[in-house]
Amino acid sequence: MTKVLIVDDSATVRQQVGGALRQAGFEVVEADNGQKGADTIESRSDISLVVCDVNMPIMNGMQMLERVKGGGKHAELPILMLTTESRPELIQKAKSLGAKGWIIKPFKADLLVKAVTQLTS
Repeated sequence: MTKVLIVDDSATVRQQVGGALRQAGFEVVEADNGQKGADTIESRSDISLVVCDVNMPIMNGMQMLERVKGGGKHAELPILMLTTESRPELIQKAKSLGAKGWIIKPFKADLLVKAVTQLTS
């Protein structure tokens, strides 16, 4: 089963994203900040994709993206940003750091599942 890591400080968002992905047949792992997300990625080899918020405490999504994509064995891991942020310069920075996509909250579950399915197949 394909494992997806959800990194978001909102328990409600993790529940919504996790529910949509589980219903589509994905296995879900969760982290509530970028530090825990990066640690989870680095300590496991079974994560196929990450859905990550931008604004979080301790380590934000952009910092996590930079850490994970900055070389090493997880540089090719697809990371999809899911955030309320819509500033073009932030989207461009995320893409330049290696993000595979940018979805703005509130999100449509079917579009999220479609994006995750495409990036993991």
